[in-house]
Amino acid sequence: MLKFLLLAAAALSAEQTLSIIKPDAVNQAEEIDAYLENAGLRVIAAKTVHLTPEQAKEFYAVHKDRPFYNDLVAYMTSGPVIVQVLEGEDAVAANRKAMGSTDPAKASPGTIRADFGTDVQHNAVHGSDSLENAKKEIDFFFQPEEISCKTSS
Repeated sequence: MLKFLLLAAAALSAEQTLSIIKPDAVNQAEEIDAYLENAGLRVIAAKTVHLTPEQAKEFYAVHKDRPFYNDLVAYMTSGPVIVQVLEGEDAVAANRKAMGSTDPAKASPGTIRADFGTDVQHNAVHGSDSLENAKKEIDFFFQPEEISCKTSS
């Protein structure tokens, strides 16, 4: 009974978030996933996709009025990306800490963006910025049956 309660508590405290390994970093996916695992995150769903311009525009619609929007859409459709659902305690915050600052030049040493990014746009990864957006972003790329909850390891 105690084991069940501990697993139930772990499941309740676990969060899910979305991570995208961007086109320029797809070849470093294994190394990037190691950073995520070291941050206490588990990949519970993953797939490689080549975004269409329409998909990229819809996904990044929140930025449509920003000057970098068209370049972002072009970049995110320039090659395949790896979309992943991450799970772990405080997953959104843990992923954002593992990623580092949006600008790789300002990212802390040992973060994904510091080690794999080259500039603000080519910064290796995207990560959800809130639980609310994580849910929307996960739903954008994944059907519920594609996600395997692993909190009860």
